[in-house]
Amino acid sequence: MRTPGRGWLRRNPESPIRPPAYWRRCNAQLAEAFFERCAYTAMYLGAPGTVDHFISIDEDRRLAYEWTNFRYSAGWLNSRKQALVSARLMDPFEIEDGWFALLLPSLQLQVTERCPPRLRERAVETLRLLGLDHDERVIRYRRQWLEEYERRRVTLDYLEDKAPLVARAVREWESREGRQWSAGSNQLDLARAEASPAPRKRAARSGVRKKKS
Repeated sequence: MRTPGRGWLRRNPESPIRPPAYWRRCNAQLAEAFFERCAYTAMYLGAPGTVDHFISIDEDRRLAYEWTNFRYSAGWLNSRKQALVSARLMDPFEIEDGWFALLLPSLQLQVTERCPPRLRERAVETLRLLGLDHDERVIRYRRQWLEEYERRRVTLDYLEDKAPLVARAVREWESREGRQWSAGSNQLDLARAEASPAPRKRAARSGVRKKKS
């Protein structure tokens, strides 16, 4: 892939034509390297993913055939990211454990306090630009994996392998609640939130004292 790719770049240094997609030749190897999980959603892809150039070809075509610039990605996410400048995004390779967390039962993704303060703005921007926070497609796929666990079709260890962020959210919930997550846990949490009494407002003081008779 790299040899013919670099050869084309040398022969066409100023060409406005998009470089040939020789990177598709290593799609299977990239999928294996990422355990067939999308680098951005951190979930197993049931259908084959695509080779994403983290630094896009439009941004720097010299990296078009470099393995270190490849990320395994869902096709729709790759298309969504294509026009974005890499400096606005968090590279999946620079993200450390615990910087992001899923909320239950909403399954929305948020930046945690473990993300360094200097990177939080870019982290939030990454979620927004790629739709990783609450895009319907991402939420639906997270929901599918959670339902597989709710129906006991998969173990929590298996879920950890296929959708690690979902598994972590479930583990933390089970540890906190002292019971196993089930299909009714969503409704139970929502009902508990709705049933909780609103905090009472303290009466405002007038600041005037009554005279003693």
